Amino acid sequence: MIPTRAHRGWVIALTLLAAFVLTLFPLPAWASLLRPEWVMLALIYWCLALPDRIGIGAAWGMGLLLDAASGTLLGQHALAFALVAYITLKLYARIRRSPLWQQALIVLALVFIEQMLVLWITGIIGQLPWRWGYLLPTFTSMLVWPAVFLVLRHVRRTLRVT
Repeated sequence: MIPTRAHRGWVIALTLLAAFVLTLFPLPAWASLLRPEWVMLALIYWCLALPDRIGIGAAWGMGLLLDAASGTLLGQHALAFALVAYITLKLYARIRRSPLWQQALIVLALVFIEQMLVLWITGIIGQLPWRWGYLLPTFTSMLVWPAVFLVLRHVRRTLRVT
């Protein structure tokens, strides 16, 4: 039985937690290069689906959590996530009307922006040299976007998240 309480913010929090766990789940070195940006994908979805509920603040908070959990410079993912959330919120009406394959290309661009901003920040502090494998999650994120979108939309509709 589905609870009758409106909004169901716990569903959003649970999906973001699941994305967070998928991001931090240990993988072999070769597979970690291919790991999609799960948290970014979940944030993009919720910014598109419920732009009045999930926004820059939630993206900033998730970025800070990811920075703290992964041991990176505090604020680098927060800044990148907040910027991508801002762009997504500004363009959400156009993105929502796009077919799924075009959304995947837009997600490619959004994740690329996030990746480049994080790379720029780590380059400024002198931690990470450039390597081409760094961009692989951008492409895998694009490839898994249709599945992420369909799964999260099913969850949102089934549990009537508003």
